[in-house]
Amino acid sequence: MTLVGGPDAGYGPSMAAPDDLAFDPWDPAFVADPYPAYAELRQRGRVRYFEPTDQWLVAHHADVSALLRDRRLGRTYLHRFSHEEFGRTTPPPEHEPFHTLNDHGMLDLEPPDHTRIRRLVSKAFTPRTVERLKPYVRNLADDLAGALVEAGGGDLLKDVAEPLPVAVIAEMLGIPESDRAPLRPWSADICGMYELNPSEEAAAKAVRASVEFSDYLHDLIAERRRNPGDDLISGLIAAHDEDDDRLTEQEMISTCVLLLNAGHEATVNATVNGWWALFRHPDQLAALRADHSLVPTAIEELMRYDTPLQLFERWVLDEIEIDGQVIPRGAEIAMLFGSANHDPAVFTDPSRLDLTRADNPHISFSAGIHYCIGAPLARIELAASMTALLEKAPTLRLAAEPRRKPNFVIRGLEGLTVDVG
Repeated sequence: MTLVGGPDAGYGPSMAAPDDLAFDPWDPAFVADPYPAYAELRQRGRVRYFEPTDQWLVAHHADVSALLRDRRLGRTYLHRFSHEEFGRTTPPPEHEPFHTLNDHGMLDLEPPDHTRIRRLVSKAFTPRTVERLKPYVRNLADDLAGALVEAGGGDLLKDVAEPLPVAVIAEMLGIPESDRAPLRPWSADICGMYELNPSEEAAAKAVRASVEFSDYLHDLIAERRRNPGDDLISGLIAAHDEDDDRLTEQEMISTCVLLLNAGHEATVNATVNGWWALFRHPDQLAALRADHSLVPTAIEELMRYDTPLQLFERWVLDEIEIDGQVIPRGAEIAMLFGSANHDPAVFTDPSRLDLTRADNPHISFSAGIHYCIGAPLARIELAASMTALLEKAPTLRLAAEPRRKPNFVIRGLEGLTVDVG
């Protein structure tokens, strides 16, 4: 993802939102419930400049959906311009390990590099690979839910939501169980750089995690070169096209980190955000308990209702115009996924949680060439987790009011304490 402003940008939690705008990503009250502010943004127009992050905010579903597919925008500009040519500051040299890791992953590349890497990754990360994981995912979800029940309750975040996707991605990559403990901390520290205006402390943690994770994967890739298996890393090593083009070592490392970070952050937060929403809507929870066939539509609705990734950034590579407002090359667009998913122009009564909602074109997995490659796996994990909890803990209930994480971009809870009745 793109870093906004940087740790020395000179604004942050103490700075109020300008022009009495309710959009204030450093206000705990806004973070707790940003959706009324999004409604105000949509009412004020299609695009609005937000000075504290030097971004143009786009809040309507139609615009966000179109811009995600607009090739005049990019996740990077370095395939066309230098930092100086684009009017941007070169990142500090001490941040280099993070940027090397981040900038070689599909999420932050544009064609032709993005096309080449996604094509090669797709040769290893196939629907068959994902389908083969289904029994493992379901058995693990059952075990985690069963342990929660046996303990009489616990923290749904730490006991179920986190362990499941981390273990699945690790299993897919072929990371031994004895090596998995640092994966979640590494991921959390790296993802800290994706928030608005990250601090120097957050940057230092991300750099350290980038170095440690990269070093570990370098050694693991070397081992898989010597002894290939049926894991995804072995598949990435073997993947090639008709011209025998292959992933570089750095591209493999960045791909593995991206799969872990993107693949489990969304699932973890979708799980706890979803159950917190269900506890606040007992009628919907009762309907789901009475009819488990609602699980597929429930997952889509819960991801729409409280979106795990609230904001997605793009650079303006060529001047664009939105509703008469010219946005120049070098500017940055902040597409508000959470707002788009609550746009009444697309969703009937968007503030209502409706697990039977059939017409649900949410954009929680993005769109266009950067549509989440792991979306099918995420849906399998979410379905397995929800089904296991419905079956093994049919009286699951909230035991303590949860606290929101202070983060805005990646939306989640500090924990979700439950008991089993």
